[in-house]
Amino acid sequence: MSHKATVWAIQQRGLKPATKIVLWFLCDRHNPDFGCFPTQVRLADDAEMSVSALNNHLTRLEELRLIHRVRSYDPRTHKRKATRYILGFEDGFPPEPTPETGDGFAGTEDEQHANPTPESGHGAISGFAAKPSPDFAQSHLRNPEINLVREPLSKPVKEEEDAQARDSDFDGFFAELILALGLDPAALPGWWQGGPARLHVQRWRTELGLTEAEIVAAAKDTRTDHPEPPDGPKALDRAMQRAAQRKTEDLGRNRRKRKTDAAHAVKPIVDLPVFYADVINSDRYLPVSAINNTVRDAMLGRGLVTPERLRMRGVR
Repeated sequence: MSHKATVWAIQQRGLKPATKIVLWFLCDRHNPDFGCFPTQVRLADDAEMSVSALNNHLTRLEELRLIHRVRSYDPRTHKRKATRYILGFEDGFPPEPTPETGDGFAGTEDEQHANPTPESGHGAISGFAAKPSPDFAQSHLRNPEINLVREPLSKPVKEEEDAQARDSDFDGFFAELILALGLDPAALPGWWQGGPARLHVQRWRTELGLTEAEIVAAAKDTRTDHPEPPDGPKALDRAMQRAAQRKTEDLGRNRRKRKTDAAHAVKPIVDLPVFYADVINSDRYLPVSAINNTVRDAMLGRGLVTPERLRMRGVR
């Protein structure tokens, strides 16, 4: 995480909320020493949107000259490696895109003219020749990180609104969790700040199956044995795992209880003469066709009904 990068992202004006969220998470993944190399799958998970929606926001950021994407290839397999994102405040940000591709300067002048590819005649990107391999075209389509063909969104505005609503809901839940742990929202420790902490908390929902209310309740329970707030979300993993285990056990007990109650509720009819005699001697509906001669004779022989009552109810 680069504090300088995230502050720079917050200072950018005129962006749509979802686009600014993508820029902020991109800056959150920036390392001052090594650069910024998050995968699209990682960024989409951070921003809680689809990869196709993320691509639209990245394209918009590149059009606004806030980011520049540099693609490179593995020199051995010739497959595309993770894209590097150069942020607008960094040294080396290309001044203008080239007219042919829209990409900025990548590599030295010798690298740009070395090893032209048979298909385009352009030089290698980042010093590597983009030689085709037998499975290169297929990998180009399978991997969302390197797929250059993006289908337009049918409802991009709806996706942005949904992303904003999800962010708003999660912000409220995250604030409730912070208060339950006895932390000051205005002075959060570093291990509770940024995207990684929020992503860790989200995993309690997606991987452990806990609801937001169950997470907050489990967090409150930890304060009984540990008066001091935990050092980051990872310190609560054991408590959340125990809560998930208890939930699973409770669900199992409830299922077994429902099965037992259902079995007791339906009692099989074991004595047909007694059952039908009770119906005949009452005014309840009597399916006459269901009473055969054997049942009739058994009722009469055991004195359960009288012949007069049978004739009255239509039993011959």
